[in-house]
Amino acid sequence: MDSQLRRTKIIATLGPATDAPGMLEKILVEGADVVRLNLSHGAADDHRRRAREARAAAASLGREVGVLADLQGPKIRIAKFASAPVMLEPGQPFALECDANAAPGDVHRVGVSYLDLYNDVRAGDTLLLDDGLIALGVERIDGTTIRTVVAVGGALSDRKGINRLGGGLSLAALAEKDKLDIRLAAELGADFLAVSFAKSAADMIESRKLLRAAGGSAALVAKIERAEAIVALGEIIDASDAVMVARGDLGVEIGDAELPGIQKKIIREALSRNKAVITATQMMQSMVESPIPTRAEVLDVANAVLDGTDAVMLSQETAAGKHPDKAVAAMRRVCLGAEHQFDTTERYQPGTHKFDRTDQAVAMAAMFLSAQVDPRAIVALTESGATAQWLSRYRSAVPIYALSRREAARRRMLLLRDVIPVEFDPHGVDAAHAAKAAIQHLYNQSRLAEGDRVILTHGDHTGQHGGTNTLKLLRVGAGGVAEGLGDL
Repeated sequence: MDSQLRRTKIIATLGPATDAPGMLEKILVEGADVVRLNLSHGAADDHRRRAREARAAAASLGREVGVLADLQGPKIRIAKFASAPVMLEPGQPFALECDANAAPGDVHRVGVSYLDLYNDVRAGDTLLLDDGLIALGVERIDGTTIRTVVAVGGALSDRKGINRLGGGLSLAALAEKDKLDIRLAAELGADFLAVSFAKSAADMIESRKLLRAAGGSAALVAKIERAEAIVALGEIIDASDAVMVARGDLGVEIGDAELPGIQKKIIREALSRNKAVITATQMMQSMVESPIPTRAEVLDVANAVLDGTDAVMLSQETAAGKHPDKAVAAMRRVCLGAEHQFDTTERYQPGTHKFDRTDQAVAMAAMFLSAQVDPRAIVALTESGATAQWLSRYRSAVPIYALSRREAARRRMLLLRDVIPVEFDPHGVDAAHAAKAAIQHLYNQSRLAEGDRVILTHGDHTGQHGGTNTLKLLRVGAGGVAEGLGDL
């Protein structure tokens, strides 16, 4: 299958490894649809440069790329040691000091970045450091010092993260740095803004308000990485444009045994609520060093594809790995292989969907018709991309070509599974002629061929947001001329 018809989208994180000459072009050619700016690392000017260079690289290849700005969020970390790393042994006492003036740490104690941590923990709690590699059992709270005993030891170095097993930490989702970075994302014209450690709809509402006030129009992605977020999953998804299964901190908080089922639940819930979903974190971690993934990593990516995720994400593999382009290529191959096995028998379930908008109903009708007549493609003339998003929520055996004149809408559609955004401007043309011109446009690009059956959706008035109200079944005639079907 041609890489153009790959259905699952790939997000590649930018970093020092992608700064190498020609590497941006390579990862785009290999299949990256969206690039991620990890605002946890690097200076603002680094992110400005990388966003600019990524768009220039895409333009040089005659295509578009989405930009995702990922907020750091209020990740709790230990402070620095006088001499790192220190070796913690099981059974030894170790103190966490919630004091802004704490001295550099040693084998007995270390400061923490979240000064109210002592209010959020109790005797008997388990604190997990360095993504769960080290475990501390809380013995008691002495003023602002948390007294613990090492349950699982190991080497501990500066600035490692802290999680509470089971979640329950009360710090806000947006730190002061995040509020500054929201303004940076607006300045960059980011297409997506990922909000780290969201635990409620209020976190997403506040982020959207700050982004819009800064002049940004990005789609909001809620990163599900707190135990509390699972409890509030429905409201968080409804307040977001997309969600990300951020499996690092989430796995630490809920435990590895629960993570696979929770990942499937998040994907299923996002799809049922008509939102996009990204699966992320250590998907091909071995490729930071190795030029090929492990079989376990191949199965991990494939299972996410089979579960219906819109996108899969590479982090350190492309940002700091030795083989960024090979990591993207490997992910593309695995996505294509899994898509060949994707079950579309459940793509339409009559009677289970209710509609608030006409374009939703048209999208469902298109998918029902697709299941019956097996077209070559579904073609959606869309101003904002909303119709394409509705279409992509239903499992399909055919690609969805989403034609829009709006660059921002096309870039946002780069995250949607099954959707291939195509530049097309029907402005000033009546709906009937625009529909015919759309078929001709795709034929001229060799995306459609003579004899293909096509389902087409559009509105009575071109260029109108939310105006899709028409469904047609057409055949591509000689020279790309659209013809009505008298029979199937």
